[in-house]
Formats: sequence, C-alpha cells, structure tokens
Amino acid sequence: MAADRSTVHGSDLDIVAGNGLLHRRMFLTAGTAAAAAVASSALPNLSAADALPIEPWMKVPGSGFVGYGQPSKYEEKVARTWNTAPGTTGTGAARTPLHLLDGMITPNGVHFERSHSGIPDINPNTHRLLIHGLVKRPLTFTLESLERYPRESRVSFLECGGNGQLLYQKEAAAVGVQAIHGLVSCAEWTGVRLSVLLQEAGVDPKAKWILAEGADAASMSRSIPLAKAMDDALIALYQNGERVRPSNGYPMRLLLPGYEGNMNVKWLRRIKLTEAPTMTKDETSKYTITLPDGKSLQFVLLQEGKSVITRPSPGLTMKEPGLYEISGLAWSGYGKVTKVEVSADGGKSWAKAALQSPVLPKALTRFRIPWRWNGGPAVLQSRATDETGYVQPTREKMIAARGNRTIYHSNAITTWAVSDKGEVKHVYA
Repeated sequence: MAADRSTVHGSDLDIVAGNGLLHRRMFLTAGTAAAAAVASSALPNLSAADALPIEPWMKVPGSGFVGYGQPSKYEEKVARTWNTAPGTTGTGAARTPLHLLDGMITPNGVHFERSHSGIPDINPNTHRLLIHGLVKRPLTFTLESLERYPRESRVSFLECGGNGQLLYQKEAAAVGVQAIHGLVSCAEWTGVRLSVLLQEAGVDPKAKWILAEGADAASMSRSIPLAKAMDDALIALYQNGERVRPSNGYPMRLLLPGYEGNMNVKWLRRIKLTEAPTMTKDETSKYTITLPDGKSLQFVLLQEGKSVITRPSPGLTMKEPGLYEISGLAWSGYGKVTKVEVSADGGKSWAKAALQSPVLPKALTRFRIPWRWNGGPAVLQSRATDETGYVQPTREKMIAARGNRTIYHSNAITTWAVSDKGEVKHVYA
C-alpha cells in the first residue's frame, strides 16, 4: 500500500501498513525520528536526586560467588511449563517461554524438552557410541575418544514435529506463545561431524539410510537419509558452550539442522547404516501426517518456514496507546529467513520487519517492527519467507492441504487480537 506520513514529537515516521505499522528503518538506522519517538515512552523529566535515589541494595555489600550462576530471583517467571503422560514422570514435553526471551539464542535452562521415557542418568565414562551395519569397519567411540576429533559449531534451531499442533483444532485455543509454539529453541551446538566418523568406518555403497538410536528406556530411534548424515549432521557434545544438558541428550546427541526435532536423537548410542528405512515404532505409529483421505505422509523431514509474534502476545497486556515494538521469531528448515512481514489489520496490509543480525540458515531469526497503537482493536499476524521462496501459509491453506487429523508440522500464520483495553488473545482470522 502507498505510505502516508505521521508526525511523532515533531519527527516524521512512515506509516507503511494499516493500523499504525511504521517503517522498519527505525530499527535499521539510529535516526532522530527513532530517538524522538522512543523518548515518548521515557519517564517525565525529574531532578537528578529524584531520578536516581540511593536504593537499599546500594547501602550493603552484595552476595558472594557461587559455583554455577543462576538468574535473578526477579526473573523466576522465565521458566518452562510442561505436561507429562498419565502414570509417568518423564514422558511428555517442557515448553520454552519464548514470549519472555529476546535475541535468537535460548538459554540452556529453558530449552524445550521432549522425552519418551524420562531423562536417563547416563555415566559418561561407560557410555559408548557404536557405528555398524553397512560399513567396512564397525567402530565404537567413547566420549574421551570423540574429544580427540576436530570440532565444529552450528547455531541451529530444534523444533518438535508437534510444535504448533493446537492450530489444527477447530476453535482457537485460549493460550499464548508458550503453549502453542514453545517446542522450539535455538542454541550453539558444538561437536564432531558425523561424516568424519562414517568415513572412518568406511561406508558400503549399498547404504542409503542410517538408524539412530538413543540410550533412554524407550530406545527412541529414527531412520535418517545417509545424505543428511554426510552433509551437516553433528554429534553434539556441547550446548551453548557447556556440556549438553541431560534433558537435551547428555553426554551426546545427534544434531540434524532443519530436520524435525524427534530425528535429532538424544542420548545417542548407536548408528546403523542400512539400505532402506528401518520403519521403527517412532516413525510409523508417530511422526506421520494423516491426510484428509486417510493416507499418511511418512518421512516429512524438514521443518517448514514459520514465524510467530512473541511481543505483544497473550499474557503481555499493553497499558496505554503509544509507540510499541512488535517483535518475534522466524525460522525455516530450508535455510535462511529472507523476509518477515507483519500485519496489524488481520492480513489486509503487510509491512516488512527488520531482521536482527545475525541471520543464519536453519536458526531462529529475531524480527522487529515499530507500531503506533492508537488504543483501538488490532489483529496482529506475521509471515515468513525463506531463501527458497517458501512463504508461510495461512491456517486456512494449511488445513485445506492436510486436514485436521494430524498434529505434526503445523506452521500456519498465528493471529493475536488486541482489544481496546490492550489485552491480547489467540484467535483465528
């Protein structure tokens, strides 16, 4: 749509889409318009003494050192929520509080978790990784032996195949970002390229797949194309600079950037090279997409392009009209996110958001756009486009293609409705 002009504290800002969306240049350049606009949300001018009083914590020495640092007690709400299957203690999922985080990296303590039979208490000194099957030399690796290989790091998102499954429901669930989209996180993973180990074992030309198996009580296992294993797969030993957390696969896990989370097998103990998929219980009874005609799609491996607005979102009420930042996350298993568009009028008009650097392939990307809320109703949406040209679909288009008999690979546009009281809720457009 054609841009018109709006004046905020004497500075001109471009309105680029309906209902008050402003040009993303505010977050691309540090201009005077941005400074003037942001100043509108600052506290009124006060004397120096009133503005910076001597607080109680400035009058006594602070606490001492600890062996492992923890967040401030005032951030206790930044925590995962979880559900477990009836009669179990560790079968279920814990969700990341995306709406309370910023940037692109997820802290280890709130990285999402999906477990099929709880978290095994693995002794790293006795744990082994076996590579066998269609290889010339079966090999067994200890954690210590893997540490001798060259290591690489990848910043990569992990997303459960069931993330966003509530969008398949007929009615919009009265929940927020964490409940709908909290099964995705992003970290820097460091480890050994799987291709190096496979080459050392000697791959038989007949091998086309691998079977990856975990050391949990469920022996969770998945079939993976050998081509992916030889491409960018990693045996991850570290997560954001420290040893992989037990809930995320300690002492080692498989990392398959862009592939659905369940394939990134945790507590990795065995890799078997095979001619064809093994058809395990975890890729037949689960992680398939049942279509409207009753047929099922198997081996839908990549997580499609997706985005979600994390702020404002349900639970984060806006107090008064004025300038706000709409911010969120976008990602795609196909590669880099190249564009995120935001709408404040339910998809009638769209404006490009600024993408916060770094923008990396198969990683979460933070987007931002300034929004002048006039105090009236608004309908917020975001849609992502990746480097292959894939565009995030509407929910209507997703349901038309897949029906609602599945819970997997939900990547439709999510819609938040803002009331004139500043309350935000999940709706279907």
